[in-house]
Amino acid sequence: MLPEALPRPLDKPLVDHRIYTIQLRKMNEFIEVFDRLAMPILLETLGHPVGFYTSLVGAQNQFIHLWAYDSMADYEARCRARDTHPDFPKYLAASGHLITAQETRLIRMVDMPSLRRT
Repeated sequence: MLPEALPRPLDKPLVDHRIYTIQLRKMNEFIEVFDRLAMPILLETLGHPVGFYTSLVGAQNQFIHLWAYDSMADYEARCRARDTHPDFPKYLAASGHLITAQETRLIRMVDMPSLRRT
């Protein structure tokens, strides 16, 4: 039996798992542009992120960000708000030359019985 204080990092069943591959030696520039131009929009439209990561082992020059959603409808509504935000094109224009590839995955939570609180 697991203790009741077991932390549950995420209570939303759907996660948008994005991987941007950044041009060689341009990660710092990308992060600066992302933080300055995209983050204000993303916080307003998508809410608080699960987290941001860069690759350490395996494929290099990758910037990973995770956003959690209550449902597919929630995901679609918040993405629509992001994509139609009047300042979003400024971020796209400023970052386009830094990104060489993008992967977007929607992953869903698995209810693991052994991790349930009693």
